[in-house]
Amino acid sequence: MTGRADAARPAAVVIGGGLAGITAALRLAEAGHRVTLAEGRPRLGGLAFSFQRGELTVDNGQHVYLRCCTAYRGLLERLGATRLVTLQDRLDVPVLSVSGSETAPVRTLGRLRRAGLPVPLHLAGSLARYPHLGPADRARVVRGALALQGLDLADPALDEISFGEWLRRNGQNANTLAALWDLVGVATLNARADQVSLALAAMVFKTGLLSDPGASDIGMAAVPLGTIHHDRALAELERAGVKVLLRARVAELKPAEPQHAVRLEGAEPIAAETVVLAGAQDSAAALLPPNAIADQERLADFGTAPILNVHVVYDRKVLRRPFFAALGSPVQWVFDRTAHSGLAGTELGRAHPGAQYLALSQSAVQDEIDLPVAELRRRYLPELARLLPAAAGAEVLDFFVTRERTATFDPAPGSAQLRPSARTNVPGLVLAGAWTATGWPATMEGAVRSGHAAADEALAATGTRLPVDRGDGRWPR
Repeated sequence: MTGRADAARPAAVVIGGGLAGITAALRLAEAGHRVTLAEGRPRLGGLAFSFQRGELTVDNGQHVYLRCCTAYRGLLERLGATRLVTLQDRLDVPVLSVSGSETAPVRTLGRLRRAGLPVPLHLAGSLARYPHLGPADRARVVRGALALQGLDLADPALDEISFGEWLRRNGQNANTLAALWDLVGVATLNARADQVSLALAAMVFKTGLLSDPGASDIGMAAVPLGTIHHDRALAELERAGVKVLLRARVAELKPAEPQHAVRLEGAEPIAAETVVLAGAQDSAAALLPPNAIADQERLADFGTAPILNVHVVYDRKVLRRPFFAALGSPVQWVFDRTAHSGLAGTELGRAHPGAQYLALSQSAVQDEIDLPVAELRRRYLPELARLLPAAAGAEVLDFFVTRERTATFDPAPGSAQLRPSARTNVPGLVLAGAWTATGWPATMEGAVRSGHAAADEALAATGTRLPVDRGDGRWPR
């Protein structure tokens, strides 16, 4: 009886095991589909994953989310992982600037933090005391924030110009760009103001800083990303009845009525009424049948942007806060990864009980992504010594880099026109991925939202009752 009941359920194949694919698979399974998830790599998690470097557990990069990321927070709840992350009670970002000579650096520490006041007063006190901007520049920032509040995010014209051009039209200068707008924008958009669409930048700043006092509070994993995005996700997918195939590369997608055929390398085709293409934009484009979406040839114009992560293990503690952002230095954001990596339990950690592991997250680094490790070492170790006095006398026990050359889509002006919706012209075929038209930049939140949108599109097309909505952080159990 069980076999007959299973056969009567519609079949779905999700191609790609990143956050978009995980979300879509769970949502389709909850709606009664027989779901197979095929992932070409040996692990789930997409571009937010962990790996082993000897005894050390390494995240490929530092991934954070904000309180306003309700879909990602909902996924964490769905995976039973809310205790595996931390979320600030109130936004608090230490910002360290360094000036002067290499032999006599001048360090200034400021903080971007919110008070328990309504928008926009929640940031007023912090801005008034922000040492990296003078009084005139602080007034410029207020002018820019008020202008941002007046923008209509639904206006397609916002995608036609750069954020930098708009900022200068609204009184901003090089100082305000460096000390605030790019400080936040580069980390969230993976592009500097002059290279990013005003539409995406306005969405980030309006949603994160100007919508709700707590919207920008920062969250991050308290464990390796793989514990959440692979271990917990795999267990929950299997509990939901999803068949997960790892190291399963899709060689071909053959659309047909009433079922599509998904052929894996070295395996028989899988038949399914619904197929979700939830991989990266290039892999999805390679599998799309001709004329599946409007202006499909334009996907070739949809570029990508890299992120570089520099990992340094010191023989002693050199940083006494969880993270900070840097100004006046090639260094952008620095995070303490000591506890997450399990350093203390490694042979290296036992030999050096006070050792500390720092990770530098470097976005919008097209000019650095392919530099040799030795050159990156010469570039970043002296800068860390300038920023952190204790690093100048510390021994470097390990130094390595991780590179994500196609970490995000290129958020340049005009990129909104290149982002396809979940729906395609092929019945039963839908798209998911942070690069699709979510309205969000290429973040974990955007990926999860795209997975929901793809599943909802597929379910609506078949007349299936949709599960409980996902935008409020609640999932059915």
